[in-house]
Amino acid sequence: MTIAFTFPGQGSQSVGMGRDLAEAFSEARDVFAEVDDALGQRLSKIMWEGPEEELTLTANAQPALMAVSMAAMRAMAGLSLKDKVAYLAGHSLGEYSALCAAGTFTLADTARLLRIRGNAMQAAVPVGEGAMAAIIGLEAGDVEEICEAVSRGTICQVANDNGGGQIVISGAKPAVEKAAGLATDKGAKRAIMLPVSAPFHSALMQPAADAMREALAEVAMRPASVPVVANVTVTPLTDPEEIAQRLVEQVTGRVRWRETVEWFSGNGVETLYEIGAGKVLSGLARRIDRNLNAVAVNTPADIETVMKALG
Repeated sequence: MTIAFTFPGQGSQSVGMGRDLAEAFSEARDVFAEVDDALGQRLSKIMWEGPEEELTLTANAQPALMAVSMAAMRAMAGLSLKDKVAYLAGHSLGEYSALCAAGTFTLADTARLLRIRGNAMQAAVPVGEGAMAAIIGLEAGDVEEICEAVSRGTICQVANDNGGGQIVISGAKPAVEKAAGLATDKGAKRAIMLPVSAPFHSALMQPAADAMREALAEVAMRPASVPVVANVTVTPLTDPEEIAQRLVEQVTGRVRWRETVEWFSGNGVETLYEIGAGKVLSGLARRIDRNLNAVAVNTPADIETVMKALG
């Protein structure tokens, strides 16, 4: 059985996430303590007690979601990732979780990088000038045509091709609103403006991409112990230099999640374990390829099940 681990992105956060892992596993407790220390902040307190508005802030949500994923990974004590898992991938910020799991970054460096990334993405565009919308029920090509039609002299582009008929667009607010209207006219089941604070994965994020290029240049990176499939190229990477370049491109580029899941299927993966908060990626995987066994892993019982399955 060929296995891949995936790691969730922003939107999977919820108050209370990871607390049961911390209560059940000392390894998980150590992860949350180390992330708190790295950031100089009791992020774990916000994760477990809220308020939700504070947890949802991009600069908190990104390292918090990574912390839960890594707590689940460390709770699987004794698991040889290199021997049991063929590939890793993460959705947007989840790519950093995957790289931390693969040993490319230390836990403390991953937390600090995600704090920088969150702050830089938030600061790149004044609040209210950018927007994102989810388009449900249109093909990617149709959505790309709509984005091209509205983006003359402005920015509107596909940010996430999530699969299962869900495509997220991002850019300048007037252009995104216009595109959402055109998508409905073209037959989209729904076009929903998203409650986000910035136009992520669009060209408007270039200042954040520049900030990440600088931050990554100052961090020690090791080759990935397991290939990590990059969001922007859908290719498995282990080389630190190429990984850093793809992470910079990812800030302004498309998260090609549908293609990533299809790549897994085409390369013999039969089971996808989603490591961390929520079940978003498991749900998407089942919609993209019904033959894939997609399993969310975020409770002590889930950890036990995985450890038995992987022997």
